[in-house]
Amino acid sequence: MKVLIILGTRPEAIKFAPLYFELSKHFITKICITAQHREMLDQVLDFFKIIPDYDLDIMSPNQNLFDISAKILLKLKEVIDDFSPDIIFVQGDTSSTLLGALAGFYEKIKIAHLEAGLRTYNKYHPFPEEMNRQLTSRLADIHFVPCINNKTNLNNEGINQNIFQVGNTVIDALLLGLKIIKESGEKRYYQDFNYLDFNKKIILITSHRRESFGEGFLNICNAIKDLSYKYPNAQFVYPVHLNPNVQKPVKEILSRLKNVFLTSPLEYHQLIWLMNKSYFVMTDSGGIQEEAPALGKPVLVMREVTERTEGVEAGTALLVGTDKDKIITEASNLFDNDSDYLKMSKAINPYGDGDSSQKVALILKEHFNQN
Repeated sequence: MKVLIILGTRPEAIKFAPLYFELSKHFITKICITAQHREMLDQVLDFFKIIPDYDLDIMSPNQNLFDISAKILLKLKEVIDDFSPDIIFVQGDTSSTLLGALAGFYEKIKIAHLEAGLRTYNKYHPFPEEMNRQLTSRLADIHFVPCINNKTNLNNEGINQNIFQVGNTVIDALLLGLKIIKESGEKRYYQDFNYLDFNKKIILITSHRRESFGEGFLNICNAIKDLSYKYPNAQFVYPVHLNPNVQKPVKEILSRLKNVFLTSPLEYHQLIWLMNKSYFVMTDSGGIQEEAPALGKPVLVMREVTERTEGVEAGTALLVGTDKDKIITEASNLFDNDSDYLKMSKAINPYGDGDSSQKVALILKEHFNQN
């Protein structure tokens, strides 16, 4: 059986890496990258030593969703014609996900959707990811969901067949990544972050979502500013996204604070190493909401809604939105209230324990034996 994995962004590469290794044990497996993101995607592939079989290389300056969609769809036809896969794997909620599924549908090829069933039911939050997920679900033949809530979402939408709860491969990738780091030695990471005092509490921050641009993003920055004054012995590390809508307010509000460290975007291996050294995490990233709890790190989710509701329900994450006062209150509670901190850090991670890739491969073998 021939399997084609289609991915375009760093999060997709992270979540597909351990699955690619597992699928390759059982099937003829090839990877097609759209390069919807270029540099950040290449960094992950290099770290995991994955060489793509096809590279659409669609990245261009100032591209928009129309450009991305048209280029991906046209170029994917050439890949599908060349490889003739029996099944196409897509992951998550990117434009590459939706277009990969659509290309498979046009060619009447089975489509497997990894990390299916996440929903906010607000089509503009997150944008365009929410609708990418919903539309991909209508096209997919096999749905690999992380948690029971995701299966319920699909059932409520009339999708009832070939749904399999497997956890999230992001945990597989995290554990594999930390293993690679440990085996290669951690000395270089202490050098990379030599401006930090690892005897002090480190707060890792990531925030870049477009739905927060404007007032919401200003609120986030001002909350971080106030927290830096309130907790002068803590160290706030913020890898700043390259988008000008992020760069401008972050630098204007946070650049002159002694205990706030603004860095360039971190490579995946640097990020997970620093996350493992952090006290807690403040983020609007979907993947970090899943990764940090696996390391026992409480997560404050700086978004108005999250499609990863099971983390909030399990107590590993707390939704604080972009409300300045709420961000400050809940972060302060993690600093000051040891019992609440321990409750979050010890909560059971609903996204699995690192065997999701094995589960997917086994299900796929059984599914095709039956069909």
